[in-house]
Amino acid sequence: MNTLRKNRKTITLTLIVLITLGLTGNLYAQRTGSLSGSSSSNSGLAETYQMTFREVAQKTLPVVVEVNTVNIIETQAMPDAFEFFFGRNPDRDNEEQQEPREYRQQGLGSGVIVKDAGSKVYILTNHHVVNGAEEIEVTLNDGREFEAELVGSDPRRDLALIKVETSERVPVAVLGDSDELYVGDWVFAVGNPLGFEASFTAGIVSAVGREADITSQVSFTDYIQTDAAINPGNSGGALVNIRGEVIGINSWIATQSGGSNGLGFAIPINNAKNAIDDFIKSGSVVYGWLGVNVRDISDESKVSLGIEGIDGAFINDVFIDSPADDGGLQAGDFITKVGNQVINDRNDLVKIIGNLPPDKWTSFELYREGRKMSISLRLGQRDDQKNIAADGSINVWPGLTVVEASDEVRESLKLETNKGSVVVANVTKGSPAEAAGLRPGDLILRVDNKRIKSMDDFYSELNDIDNDEVMLRIYRGNREAIIGIVKE
Repeated sequence: MNTLRKNRKTITLTLIVLITLGLTGNLYAQRTGSLSGSSSSNSGLAETYQMTFREVAQKTLPVVVEVNTVNIIETQAMPDAFEFFFGRNPDRDNEEQQEPREYRQQGLGSGVIVKDAGSKVYILTNHHVVNGAEEIEVTLNDGREFEAELVGSDPRRDLALIKVETSERVPVAVLGDSDELYVGDWVFAVGNPLGFEASFTAGIVSAVGREADITSQVSFTDYIQTDAAINPGNSGGALVNIRGEVIGINSWIATQSGGSNGLGFAIPINNAKNAIDDFIKSGSVVYGWLGVNVRDISDESKVSLGIEGIDGAFINDVFIDSPADDGGLQAGDFITKVGNQVINDRNDLVKIIGNLPPDKWTSFELYREGRKMSISLRLGQRDDQKNIAADGSINVWPGLTVVEASDEVRESLKLETNKGSVVVANVTKGSPAEAAGLRPGDLILRVDNKRIKSMDDFYSELNDIDNDEVMLRIYRGNREAIIGIVKE
């Protein structure tokens, strides 16, 4: 067996040396022209690339459409010159002056044909391409035009699905596996940049898993970064691999000039596959829901919690009667893994939970009071309004953020140096903590008469109480006070 392993190693090393010598010789020949036939060899390699690119273009151009939209915009009528200088024009009817005017705002984007269901053809595009559109029209690569209607749209993923009613045959894209993408892979952007229909550009994957803060909504997707040229009008078009499979939906560019700077971003197709089915079934994307508010914490706070050097997402609040609450998660828990997926920060947790289906039993690895443990629970379905009461209160527990009272924190909040070890950094609006009168800057001295020396002490005592009210002794403005937080 040892002899066989040695022989295999020898063969492998020999092949590596031969390949290296061959590549070196070919590069030398290109520079000096000393190797006979090097020109034809290089020409053959170039033609191979050319034929591959040509085949990808022929395969993908027919499945990418041009999406034209019209938004109806209402504006107040502008006063005429007489009104501007002298007030209301008596020759004009007052109602006419108040009547708003409408104008048609045209938009342009791209889309990918993802499903042919007989008389219905479904096209995936970006939310921002069709958002608010009164009219949608698509033009296929072969020139056929169809009126389309919106099936569903989701701003968190920046995805939308539109459909065309037709019995005509149309080509359908092959969806690839975006999890198999690597930095350096060849990719091609297909779309209608600046109105130049059926454009095809080549580049490589510059990065994967890019985060982006480009909307006011919480994002449930990451992005593929590419240097394949993407410009306005490419949005909603396809990013495809060397096999012609769609592995991304082009979404946005990072630019100061308005044009391509080699920084294009696409939504991974694996983040869109479930959304397609959700749109068709219900018109919206269904998100898994855990029922926690999470945050990233500082290294000082990790030391205070006994989890120094560990990455994860910290549970700040738990929604009452949520899957997290029913399943046994608590404020102060530090989640490090969901199923087999490692959690590095709060964004990881938000995206992973959002991409899981409701009612799915899911396992969590976490740290509580410095000890590692596991919990399994069944996720719910996200509804942003379900935990906001009619009076605006938010049904979370405890509704406050505490941090280690480090020297830096004490200095910034002008706190005394000899009082308390844990300080209230934030109070959730509408929460039980706000209702009790807690404020940022309050130093927490005791929880139910137990002295608090660290964040770990605070959460341990908070979660160890069986009744619905927790008594906190705090220090504020040179005096101590007792405040009760009621868990409703």
